[in-house]
Order: sequence, then structure tokens, then C-alpha cells
Amino acid sequence: MPKFLYTSLVLLFIFTSAKAQEIQNEIDPPYNIKTVSFVQNGSPVVPIFELGDTFSFQFDDLFGNEANYYFEITHCDYNWKPTDIPKTDYIMGFDNQRITDYSNSFNTLQIYSHYRLSFPNQFTIQLRISGNYILKILNEDKEVIFSRKFILYENHSTVAAQVKRSRNVLNIDYKQNLDFSILSNDIVFQTPLQNVKVLLLQNGNFNTAIKNVPPQYTIGNQLIYKYDKETQFWGGNEFLYFENKDIRTAATNVAKVGANGDIYNSYLFTNQARGNQIYTTNQDVNGYFVVKNINASNNEIEADYAWVYFSLSAPTFRSSTKDIYIGGMFNNYSLSPEYKMDYNTEKGLFEKAVMIKQGFTSFQYIIADKKGVIDYENAIDGNFYQTENEYTILVYYKESTDRYQRVIGKGNAN
Repeated sequence: MPKFLYTSLVLLFIFTSAKAQEIQNEIDPPYNIKTVSFVQNGSPVVPIFELGDTFSFQFDDLFGNEANYYFEITHCDYNWKPTDIPKTDYIMGFDNQRITDYSNSFNTLQIYSHYRLSFPNQFTIQLRISGNYILKILNEDKEVIFSRKFILYENHSTVAAQVKRSRNVLNIDYKQNLDFSILSNDIVFQTPLQNVKVLLLQNGNFNTAIKNVPPQYTIGNQLIYKYDKETQFWGGNEFLYFENKDIRTAATNVAKVGANGDIYNSYLFTNQARGNQIYTTNQDVNGYFVVKNINASNNEIEADYAWVYFSLSAPTFRSSTKDIYIGGMFNNYSLSPEYKMDYNTEKGLFEKAVMIKQGFTSFQYIIADKKGVIDYENAIDGNFYQTENEYTILVYYKESTDRYQRVIGKGNAN
């Protein structure tokens, strides 16, 4: 073999191997892709499912031209790097298939094509093992358009958890501490300090996840986590929300509605920054959203889109290096320019218009710098230890003979 050809093959192998081991981050969808969500029992959910559960992945394409989209699924380790196990070991069937389940919108001003990818799907794919997964959506040129993370778990351990006020006097009013224990149902943990890992989520947001916390101590086959700092989250504040299930009516937190000839407009009441106010109990749904048109029978294709006009009064926010974004499960807490607020000097308000599918939407205002680093400490709406948040604890385990990290349990605390 010629030397230059051998060198080229070696370099190609190294490049391919390095690329395969890259951390898989979620890719934001382009402007025409909206309402990307994992759906179970008819409602968008945090993408954490028990192995064998039925769920679907859905999204809308506002171009409405029945474009060809394909999907690719990659199994990842605890740190979201692709595992080296063969795809046939975690997929029964084939990915890289065209998504054939789609419908066009009906009786809406905004046209769109609605796509559904079901799991399991008897014709294309079933998932065999637990763990972290990244789902990529590709166009007909096999370019990645956007991607989403999801997790499958097995029920082999019991997780008991409590949410408590921070024990640190410096942030006792602002942070919440997660105390929990893990008890194996049918597995004898081998060297748990090395083999057991946990992932802690607040309101299903992967951006704020806490990782790499070892057990503080063990009692038999029970692992105890009662740290002072390592399992703390900023308390935040209750989510804001609005409702436009009847898109032509000014409902909850909608000041007025209108139409510009193309689609409907929903103008929300101006929100006041709550960081310097006292905590007020406000029942919310922790970032979730629901697509709903009360005048329709099929919300997936009969719910319309509206331009939703947000406005925020935050006179104490002064920064040339940070911006304010609108986030929630409806946009996967994205920090893309599409959700960055602009300052209106005449009104003294931060404003933004976002196209959102009608229904019930909860959201929050997020401060982040140009690199996407979020400033939780100086949150627009403050941090309060009383805030009601939903926490999820996932347990990962890999024995010395295992080829991948299983997710062997899930716990919740609220």
C-alpha cells in the first residue's frame, strides 16, 4: 500500500473515531420547525420513559410542504458520548428511515405539516436497552436539522427523596437542597462509588442538571446522599403562563387579541420583574405546555399558531454583556436569537413576539451571556426557597462486565 494512502486512512480513522466520541448536544431547530415535543398519553412530557413504554416524538413544519424528514438514533453514555456498542444491540429494526406519519393542518390560518414518530413502531424501530439517547432529525440530504435528548430507564431500584431548604446561611433563602437515598431492588451494587452515578433534574431541564455526585455513604445495599452543597439548586420562582385555547378571545393573562391578516396576535399583560418582591404562591405546571383548541376535535392539526407578544418591565436589569430570553418546555429552554428580548427605549420595556401554538403555555425569563451561560443567581424573577419545583433523580449503573451504563431507577420529589 502506498505510504500516502496508508497515512490518509489512518487520519480518516482517527477523525471518524474522534467525531464518534463527541459529546452529543441538542441542536435547536430552524425557524420553520415548531412545537417539538415528546408526547405520551396525548400530552407533551419530559422525555424520560420506562423501557417498553409507548410514546411519540412530534413536531410541526410551518412550510407545510410535506417535506421529507428522516430520523437517526444514537445510544450514549452517562456523559452523552456515543457508546461503541453495535446499533443492532439497542435498536430492533432500522433508523435512518423516512418519517411517514404526517398530516397537514386543517382549518388554521397558519399552514403546517405535523409529523409523528412513534416508539415502539412495529414497522421500523423498537428500543432494546435503557440509557441516554439522542434523536436526530435529518432532511433529505441527510443533514441534521435538529436533535433532542431522551432517556429510557429500568425499574431495578427505589429512590426516596425530599426537597429541603438550604443548610447554608449564605443562601438559605434562595436555594433548595435535594436529599435522597437509593435502594436496589434486585441488584447487589459492586463498588458503588465508581459504578453508580446519578443525574438530578429540576423541572425536566437538562441545562440545569447536576451530575457526578458520588454516594455520601452506604448502609448495606442502600446509598445515601445528604450533601450540603453538591445537590443544591437555585429555587427560582413560579413559572408565568398564558392561555389562548380560544385564540379569538382574551383569556388568562392575555390583554387583547387581534389579527394582522395572516395569523392571530395575542398580546400578553406586561410582566413585572419579581426579583425584589416577596414570594407569592402561584400554582403552576413547572414549565409544561399543552396544545389545545377548544373548538377542535384534533388538536395536533387543528390548533392554530399565534404571534404572542411578551413584554417585561425590569428597570433594575442593566447589562451590556447579558440578555433576557423567554424559555419553557414549549421551546426546550432555548437561548436562540428567536427568543431573545429587545429593549424598547420609548416604553422602557423588554419586548419580543414569538410564534407559539395555541393552548396553555408556561414560561420564564432567563438571563444569559453571549456564550449561553445562564445567570441563575441574579434571575429576573428572583430565587425563593419556597418555590414549588419538580425534581427527578435518575440512577445509572455499570458493572465491570457491562458494555454500557444502564439507567436502573427513577425517583421524583416535589
